[in-house]
Amino acid sequence: MKRETPPASVDTSLLATHDLSVRVGERSLVPALSFTIRPGEFWCLLGRNGVGKTLLLHTLAGARLPAAGLLQMGGKPLADWKLDELACWRGFMPQQLHDAFATPVLDVVLQGRHPHLSRWHWEGEADHALARAALARVGLAGFEARDVRSLSGGERQRVALATLITQDPPLALLDEPLAHLDLAQQLRMLTLLQDEVRQRGRAVLMSVHDLSLAERVATHVLLLPGGGEPALAGPVAQVMQADTLSAAFDQPLRCHTLDGHRWWLPL
Repeated sequence: MKRETPPASVDTSLLATHDLSVRVGERSLVPALSFTIRPGEFWCLLGRNGVGKTLLLHTLAGARLPAAGLLQMGGKPLADWKLDELACWRGFMPQQLHDAFATPVLDVVLQGRHPHLSRWHWEGEADHALARAALARVGLAGFEARDVRSLSGGERQRVALATLITQDPPLALLDEPLAHLDLAQQLRMLTLLQDEVRQRGRAVLMSVHDLSLAERVATHVLLLPGGGEPALAGPVAQVMQADTLSAAFDQPLRCHTLDGHRWWLPL
């Protein structure tokens, strides 16, 4: 018997924080963060190296405890969720992937279905169909029998995305998902994620270093300035301003418009 994704409460948010703080030792990385992610929103997490983007994503995913503050999923505190139900609600794609054993690609992707299965049930035909369709969407049809350890870095990244698609959570948290991908595959991944957000009402929060790509796909931005300064969260037009980004990245930046797209370049 398959589990149903738990319904949201009256609160329509998928994820919400109130005065959430992330610390490492005595160092404050993200102080008093309050923001909300709702269905149909595509959030990009921005900030220079070392400001705490990865630690924040791990905290939002429930993999580490916040130093302070409240984290809610679907309108209820994270601590009130059972682990299997939480895995149906939010998906997490980490920056680092490690494959210790030889495993067929299809078996890796099918791991996305495990939260939806009860303890004594195996994946069925429908689960296999979802996994194969996800591989096709990331351009890896025909890779089902390949040993995951034989893949290039970019191919392995796309297998991770296929696993996330197969998991099919309402909320996806991704840590630098464009790493290792060439330009064509970056655009494929972004288009796929946009389709999930626009057509299916899913929500995405992903960290990314390319400001122009963030401007291209995001509806909202979460900017970590670093230095213990409060994060800025809001619609793209509100947060992605030249003076704000220049200060956050310690580099003068200007935005140029070409063919209807806005491109961020250093001065």
